[in-house]
Amino acid sequence: MDQLLIIADSELMAERQVWLDALAEERRLSENTLTAYERDTRQFLGFLTGHLAGPAKLRDIRELRPADLRAFLASRRRDGAGARTLGRGLAGLRSFLRHLERKGLVNAAGAAAVRSPKQPKSLPKPLTDRQALAVVDSGEQLADEPWVSQRNAAVLALLYGCGLRISEALSLTPADFSGTPTSLRIVGKGNKTRIVPLIEAARKGVTDYIALCPFQLAAEGPLFRGARGGPLRAAIIQREMQKLRSALGLPDTATPHALRHSFATHLLAGGGDLRTIQELLGHASLSTTQVYTGVDSARLLEIYDRAHPRA
Repeated sequence: MDQLLIIADSELMAERQVWLDALAEERRLSENTLTAYERDTRQFLGFLTGHLAGPAKLRDIRELRPADLRAFLASRRRDGAGARTLGRGLAGLRSFLRHLERKGLVNAAGAAAVRSPKQPKSLPKPLTDRQALAVVDSGEQLADEPWVSQRNAAVLALLYGCGLRISEALSLTPADFSGTPTSLRIVGKGNKTRIVPLIEAARKGVTDYIALCPFQLAAEGPLFRGARGGPLRAAIIQREMQKLRSALGLPDTATPHALRHSFATHLLAGGGDLRTIQELLGHASLSTTQVYTGVDSARLLEIYDRAHPRA
């Protein structure tokens, strides 16, 4: 705090402390977030000191322009701060300025006009082939009831074998598996429909579950059921996956969504082309699939050279 006495006058210091106390007592933010917000605002006041050649005052905060905030973010970037750190820092500053605005001390419009740094897309790491096959094996499931173990294996097999989102798998009905289907009609995000191949292992996993399920399954009702017969919730599968992680010695990144990621990554590694994988995943943009599968420019050029007739 001694450093703050140098870079901000007592009035601004006091308001900042009131804000931090409110975050802790009223909003109950975590200790880590509070520490980060304290540090971010301290760094910002230190930055202002360099501009003003003296301790920052409320008057200086009132006169802040978007350009001042952008200059602060640029200085932090030069010091090595990444997009996530910068985004969090800007969020803390906006919160502090809104606190001052509510008390009629400043106008926080300038901070609202500054766009947050674009955040890198964070994706789960794919499982290895062996890990993925262990996860979808009904014999590895940990439920006491055989039908529940088969249910969990069937859901996970659809995520890995067909690249489904967990919400898409849980929206399936028994009618989708009438006869001996070789594909599934999936309605994904934005009500976009796609057709995905249904591999035999995934189809058999579902039919084995249907044979064991103790509840009557209406053709157009939910296929996957919870322990009491209601629709199965995604949280149940996520919890079962957590148990499997511990039992199989898998990393924390092994989540249900990581199985969908593994589906795409393993297809690409096996020679699948990005456009086909895009269709199977239901991505609207090829660039999304490129990021999703971790494809770099060298890999794209390799695919181009192999496939394009004029390459």
